[in-house]
Amino acid sequence: MTEKACTTVLVGKKASIDGSTMVARNDDTFLPLAPHRFYMHPAESGVDETIVSSQNGFTAKLPANGYRHSAVPNIDPDRDGIYDESGFNEKNVAMSATESVYGNPKSLAYDPLVPNGLAEDTMPTMVLPYIDSARMGVEYLGKLIAKYGSPEGNGVIFSDKDDVWYMEIVTGHHWVAQRIPDDSYAVAANQVAIQQVDFNDPDNFMWSEGIQEFVEKYHLNPDHEGWNFRHIFGTDTEKDRHYNTPRVWYGQLYLNPEIEQDPQSSELPFIRQASRKITVEDVGNILSSHYNETKYDPFGHGDDKDRLKFRPISMNRTQNSHVLQIRNDVPEDRSAIFWLNFGVPAFSPYVPFFNNATDTDPSYSATKQTMNLDDAYWMYRAVGSVVEGHYSQFIQKNVDYVTASKEFLRGRVAEIDRQAAELSGEELTKFLTEANHQTVAAMKERTMKHFNDLLATGLTLSKLTFNMDKNL
Repeated sequence: MTEKACTTVLVGKKASIDGSTMVARNDDTFLPLAPHRFYMHPAESGVDETIVSSQNGFTAKLPANGYRHSAVPNIDPDRDGIYDESGFNEKNVAMSATESVYGNPKSLAYDPLVPNGLAEDTMPTMVLPYIDSARMGVEYLGKLIAKYGSPEGNGVIFSDKDDVWYMEIVTGHHWVAQRIPDDSYAVAANQVAIQQVDFNDPDNFMWSEGIQEFVEKYHLNPDHEGWNFRHIFGTDTEKDRHYNTPRVWYGQLYLNPEIEQDPQSSELPFIRQASRKITVEDVGNILSSHYNETKYDPFGHGDDKDRLKFRPISMNRTQNSHVLQIRNDVPEDRSAIFWLNFGVPAFSPYVPFFNNATDTDPSYSATKQTMNLDDAYWMYRAVGSVVEGHYSQFIQKNVDYVTASKEFLRGRVAEIDRQAAELSGEELTKFLTEANHQTVAAMKERTMKHFNDLLATGLTLSKLTFNMDKNL
């Protein structure tokens, strides 16, 4: 199976500027090109289907009925696996799966991973169409893990208009989930994140059956006091300190610049309260970052030992980045917005799609296997490649493009809200579907103008040039 290496940001409704819940993640692979598409899966009734993973042979019968839901899968599931990754269902429940995490050898020795168990490649397909709330998502997935086992460590995100849950599966059958407090945020980055678990607080924690007895039986708790999930099941290695903890450090630095922390600390808190209200743009800026304005920025001018020390958040192998926002200041039938970034996040904008829609534009839903600028995936990745190729000459043009796009797209959401104010039912769904198509068209025009400008400027930067007599 292809391992993933992602970064997650979670925001409670009282921590956001407008009362939204927000869950977000960079979907990273080990390949710079792994084409994805974005589509709406229709509701299903009375189906008789068995899912079989092309990656590990996991096999299960799907329920007969399922909700309409969005997904961002690979374009060749037979070869690469399904990997639906993230989306909303029609009940405005969001799921993003997964943040790869790793259990330590002493815990895995007593509950090994199950090779043909339920993995990331089939997990959203097995769960998202069948849940009515974030809490139900944790419960539903927990039962599947008990039945089938897990072949890998995974952090799984669920949200609805009120709750944000983060679930960490760390061994073949054991997991803990924590509800993010309404006034708080969390950042996770490929390392077990949940800390102290309160088994007397089932409103804010859920866990696999028998996990306390398992830990006690095999003497897995290294602490004199408390029940720290990260200490019991997680890793604390040199790789963590260069690959994982610095990303958590930067996310917390962005939202709490007043707090000084060591980017290599293994004790960075999972839950924090930001020093300001958090916006969609803030979440996108974290996922788009590469330690900007620090000595660790690979595009900076510091020493190589600092610039190359840590794995950045935004990478050229980020296949999609998303912010799943559920608003509480509008009616529920237009409250869920899928902010999708199909390019390298550092160089591309997050495009908003209203969830109450029946399809997506073909430029998103029908991605080709090879370069094609008509496809959103390839168009946005092409922009990133050109910008990075002449970073010092192009970055300001790109910043201007992304900044202007943010302004346009925030205004676009407000305009769609205004136009849809009196609509409901099928009429609203049809309108929002068309509005999403119009947003895509407007962004394609803006992005291709930016791309052509970069290419035209690039022609003047060739080293195969010389001062020439214009009369020659």
